Formats: sequence, structure tokens, C-alpha cells
Amino acid sequence: MAAAEGEPSVVTLESLPADPLLTIFTLLDYRDLVNCSLLNRRFNQIASYDLLWRRYCTKYWLVTEEEKVQKNECWKSLFIGFYLDVGRYIDHYATIRKAWNDLKKYLWSRCPLIVLSLKEGLSEEELDAIEAQIGCRLPDDYRCSFRIHNGQKLVVPGLFGTIQLLDHQRSEDFLDAMLAAGGFQPKRGLKYCLPLTFCVHTGLIQYLAVEAAEGRNKNEVFYHRSEQMTQSSDIEMFITGSSFTDWFTSYVNDVVSGRFLVTRNQILRYMQDPDCVATTGDITVSVSTSFLPELSSINPPQYFFSYQIKVEMSRDALPDEVCQLYSCCLKVTNSNGDVEVIRGPGVEDELPTLTPGQKYEYFGCTIFSTISGYIEGYYTFYLQRFKERIYNVAIPRFYLECPKSVVFRAT
Repeated sequence: MAAAEGEPSVVTLESLPADPLLTIFTLLDYRDLVNCSLLNRRFNQIASYDLLWRRYCTKYWLVTEEEKVQKNECWKSLFIGFYLDVGRYIDHYATIRKAWNDLKKYLWSRCPLIVLSLKEGLSEEELDAIEAQIGCRLPDDYRCSFRIHNGQKLVVPGLFGTIQLLDHQRSEDFLDAMLAAGGFQPKRGLKYCLPLTFCVHTGLIQYLAVEAAEGRNKNEVFYHRSEQMTQSSDIEMFITGSSFTDWFTSYVNDVVSGRFLVTRNQILRYMQDPDCVATTGDITVSVSTSFLPELSSINPPQYFFSYQIKVEMSRDALPDEVCQLYSCCLKVTNSNGDVEVIRGPGVEDELPTLTPGQKYEYFGCTIFSTISGYIEGYYTFYLQRFKERIYNVAIPRFYLECPKSVVFRAT
């Protein structure tokens, strides 16, 4: 009905031209867009405009223009296809898929053996069968990840890093879902816990709590302290993530950002802190650290840490600056403020010589009775050409801290 003379005309949403409606529709979530398409034929036609669906495909499924061309489908068809396949994971898929993509891209040129050890993803039916086997529902973010990759083959090196310290070696494999389900058993202290990683050398396992039980929160990821390794009946665990997504994406970020060094076809689980670097003259000292849960306990409190120290002389140093290590002094301080000073000749029974561009690195370890502490100190060097010239080189302060730890008594 036409508006009376002098009265303003009423503009309804349905009467808007197509361009303003398209602009409004670009602001909608996919759920709202679908609902709008059901209101009337005109809205359905506008909501089917293909470029509207490109944003949803890139946001939720990470589909690129190249993939669209390869699949030879329109954006809306691609969105519907992904939704029918992995729609239940729409809140997790982009985050986990990006983490997998970033990790494989980073490792392919540095550690291809790990990438080649990854298994193909599972189907929904296979994951449903695993849920039936263990009698529990798997978290959606866990299922989402295993739709992409079903863990890895049991190989060395493991996806979740390696530690080599004297005669102690650790390499953590990412367990496939079938092996993990086999380790899902009603063991004391591990009720409703699914193994995530496994070390063939030490037997160390990280678990995912698929249900809240025995003092654990649902979805927590943790290292379990075996009761055979403790001196009490308490159950001990070191928490490494509040959920599968938190645990997995945090680890991937540490790898692809370079905080974990990838060398010799393995990921070294030593955290590199860019602030843990000190330069004295032509010599730079840097430190990376690691916590070893398999050698630690909460009761009695013994927290085992390892560290890697690199000592490097600049390539621009003069030949007269060639020097040899004489001694080392470390000041070890725990979180209670207790201090221990350790002095000795050289490091690791060695007195290395540094020439321009040369690097010397070694591993050390310490045990704290507190959950954290720090170490600092200095090396004493003398010039080989002028042995009476002795000088100190700073070791930067580096902090050692274990993950959140929990002690509970299983019933």
C-alpha cells in the first residue's frame, strides 16, 4: 500500500536492493545466512551468491583459491561438502588444521623423517568404533585431529621431541588412536585416561583425561608419575595442557617459532629463550632448558632439569683471541632462595679451545627440591698466545620451572 501524502515511506528489509542486502549478508555467520535463505525465494537467491561462501570456506575449512580450482566446485558447494564431512568439528577444525599444516611445512625441510612417519586420518566410523571400545566419548578436538592424522608410526625420532643426556634418552611418539585405545584401561590413578604419546626408551606416557575422575579435570593432558617410582601411595602428575587443542597448538607453536631446535632429523626438547644470551667480548653464551618428568617426583620433591649451553666465538674475532677454558663457576638458586655455588675446572671434564667461528656445546643437569629456580655464573678463559691474560665470560641467568604439578590419592 502506498504511503499517504506527506508521510515517510516505510523501507522493509525485503524491499532493499540486492547490493545493500549483500553487504548485510557478508556480516552474518554461516548459521544466520542459512536461516535467512529459508525466509523467502529472494533471500535464498541472494544468500546463494557464491562469493559470500568464500569467507566461510577460508575461515572454517582453510580452503584456498588453488584448492577450489583443483576441486572445480563453487564456494557454497565446497562449504557444504566440508560441513557434511567434518561439520561437527567446525569450532576446532581451522585451529587444528592450521597447526598440522604449519608443523609439516616447517619440518619437511628440517626433519622429513618425522613428516613421513605420520599416518593418514581416520574416518568417523573408525573413531566411533574406538569410542565403543573404550566406552567413553572422545573430545571433539581430539577426534578432529585424528581425522587429519592418526598419530604416527612407532619410530625414532618421535614427533613430540627427543632428549639425550648421557645414558638417558627420550623420544616421544604420537600414538595412533588404535594403540591409544589399547592402553585405555581401568588402572589405579588412570581412570578414563587415554595415552597420547609414548617413549619406547623410558616408557614415559602423556595422557588425555577424557572424563573428570580421581582429582583430574576433564580434557587435561598430563605426564603420569608411575606409583612404582614414588615413595608413597599418592598419584602424581605434571600437567602439560588444559585441553587437547591447548596442548597440541602450544607444542606446534614452540616448534615452528624455533624455540625447540630441530637438528639431525630430530626435535630437541630444549626450550630456547632469546633472553638467555650473554656476550662478553667476542664470546657469546646461550642456554636452552628442559624439564624431565620421568626423572622427577613430587613426593619427595625432586625436580630434574637438563640444560644445553652453547659457547661460541665470533667469526670476526682476531686470531690473537684464540682462548681455552680454564674453569667454570655456577650459582644455583632455588625458589626458596637457597644458594649453592659450584666451581670446577672446565666443563664435562673438558677444557675446550675456541677459535674464531668455533662453537662448543654441552649438556648439564640439576635437581631442585622446589618446582623452580635459576642458574647463572661465568667461565674463566685464558688466551693461548698470552696465557697470563685471564678473563671471565658471563653465563646468562636461566630459569628452570616444571609444569603445574598435582598430587592426589586415587580411590
